[in-house]
Amino acid sequence: MIIDPTEQKQLAFDRGAHSDAFLIDTYEKLVYPRIIEEKMLSLLRQGRISKWFSGIGQEAIAVGAAMALRNDEYILPMHRNLGVFTARGMPFRKLFAQWQGKATGYSKGRERSFHFGDQEHKVVGMISHLGPQMGIADGIALAHKLKKEDRCVIVFTGDGATSEGDFHESLNVAAVWDLPVLFVIENNGYGLSTPSHEQFRMKSFVDKAVGYGIEGVQVAGNNILEVYDTLARLADSVRENPRPILVECITFRMRGHEEASGTKYVPKELFEEWGRKDPVANYEEWLLRQGILSIASRDSIRTRLKDGIEEDLKHAFEEPDPVAVKEVEEGDVYARSDAGQAARSPLPLEPDPGGREARMIDAIQEGLSQSMERHADLVLMGQDIAEYGGAFKITEGFVERFGKGRVRNTPLCESAILGTALGLSIKGMKAMMEMQFADFVSEGITQICNNLAKIHYRWGQNADVVVRMPTGAGVGAGPFHSQSNEMWFVKTPGLKVVYPSTPYDAKGLLMSAFEDPGPVMFFEHKALYRATPGPVPEQPYGIPFGKARTVHKGGAMSIITYGMGVHWATAVQQETGADIEIIDLRTLVPLDTEAVLMSAKKTGRVLLLHEDTLTAGFGGELAALIAEQAFEHLDAPIVRVASWDTPVPFAISLENGFLPKNRLREAVERLMAY
Repeated sequence: MIIDPTEQKQLAFDRGAHSDAFLIDTYEKLVYPRIIEEKMLSLLRQGRISKWFSGIGQEAIAVGAAMALRNDEYILPMHRNLGVFTARGMPFRKLFAQWQGKATGYSKGRERSFHFGDQEHKVVGMISHLGPQMGIADGIALAHKLKKEDRCVIVFTGDGATSEGDFHESLNVAAVWDLPVLFVIENNGYGLSTPSHEQFRMKSFVDKAVGYGIEGVQVAGNNILEVYDTLARLADSVRENPRPILVECITFRMRGHEEASGTKYVPKELFEEWGRKDPVANYEEWLLRQGILSIASRDSIRTRLKDGIEEDLKHAFEEPDPVAVKEVEEGDVYARSDAGQAARSPLPLEPDPGGREARMIDAIQEGLSQSMERHADLVLMGQDIAEYGGAFKITEGFVERFGKGRVRNTPLCESAILGTALGLSIKGMKAMMEMQFADFVSEGITQICNNLAKIHYRWGQNADVVVRMPTGAGVGAGPFHSQSNEMWFVKTPGLKVVYPSTPYDAKGLLMSAFEDPGPVMFFEHKALYRATPGPVPEQPYGIPFGKARTVHKGGAMSIITYGMGVHWATAVQQETGADIEIIDLRTLVPLDTEAVLMSAKKTGRVLLLHEDTLTAGFGGELAALIAEQAFEHLDAPIVRVASWDTPVPFAISLENGFLPKNRLREAVERLMAY
């Protein structure tokens, strides 16, 4: 049996100083999502809609939270928080079009349910992974703090989702940075069908707050006035004194996780107990007893709301279904590169390199510094990047120049920091996160591949985030500090993948990354950081994405490569004097398809080289492209040279065997002799 520690407060309405008009308006906001829910369940039984996540029994939390915030403050709800959307004034007709996958919905049929956001109403919806939205809330709150805006953010999560790593990371980051976020936990006793005692051992979530060094408040979640008054008071407090607060709302859902799952796993007596605490019925009865609401006015409100719903439904069902047009669908995956650039002068592109020499590490540092000067709203985040200067000292001295607000040491919370970066973007800022090593990005895959990559396609919100990825082997760092994992992201639509091979390209491509409004995975080979210097212009400049570079012209065969492979190929060409054309891709996404095909058609022999493992490496994609579009021009089979299909070994002798460098010359000679 679930014990309700807020039992006495669930039905004890205290009007305080609220006017009758406020209390009646609150009733209308509370009853509206309930009437919608009842209609949805009716339509579901009729087979006119396919799925529904019901929040019946929990409306007071969603409505109270939305009312507690100002209209220009963000709220991040979950899929049982219909009251947030309706209380924010989002039109039911458009909401229903969203749920039905119509072209006129918020995500043009690309998402269902509440997996969307809307900047006009300052609502940022969840994704199915239950947790990543809390990191985004951190980012929005950080933007408020950096801009010195007296604002608060509310983010929802359920009791089950508090077991997710994102919950712990996001609360920890918010605590360390004193971010003005109210983390609202809807404790309804079940994570889908799993009861609380099988999810965690503590008695209440308020007990967890002390572990993060923050305040915790418990609220009777079925009492609309208790929820509103508490959250409004806390919101005022964190606006004045920025800090996170954990708010546990005790409640119960009266329907299944979603309708198809049913409720057989819930003891019958719980429904009876919580049925007596129904947030809508009890508030209505209290208003009637107090003489604040009459039977006639109640019926009038309900009739008006029902009539509006029916009218909207009539039109919404007639809304067009989306039409699949490849150019439109692919075009919406990426934010336009010129979005938001009008206020700044464009970067000069690919200037003459000049005679000044610099190492790659110096070029990246200079490009990063000049981007900080160019974009006053750019925030850098990463482990040890502040006073220490990062693991590779690229941000050394940045704190003194740009301040700790913009150059931020982070806890070891990769997922939460990536979410924070997205939150900054939602507030119109730019963010860079430095992965200490590219290998550690696995801790943030959900944020990168399901939030950053998909958000523009889903509801038109850009993710102005650059993730710097120190990568590559050859330095004896072993299997957890040496991976070439670019293909994890090439596969994911919405991400741009950049991989420079020279100091000149490193600076120009990095500065272009900060001009781009979408997420960029920027790979930097560690072994090239302090290798042979190259010419680098002192002034800011960019290099267009999707434009390969011809390193060496030739006619007998092509080596198509990127990153460290460019240097291996150049060494073999110089050693052998062979008539080899070397193409440096520079960016894998977008890919310079034209340059690849032109070179293949020109030479008729193609060797594809990369440091990544052979299986599912980028060479496979290039081979398929060339075979499909240039097959008749080939004079020999396409050859791939790549690392062995093993983790990166530690011992130098093993690592040398693993890497393709020592197999390249033999492959070149074999292909030339075919």
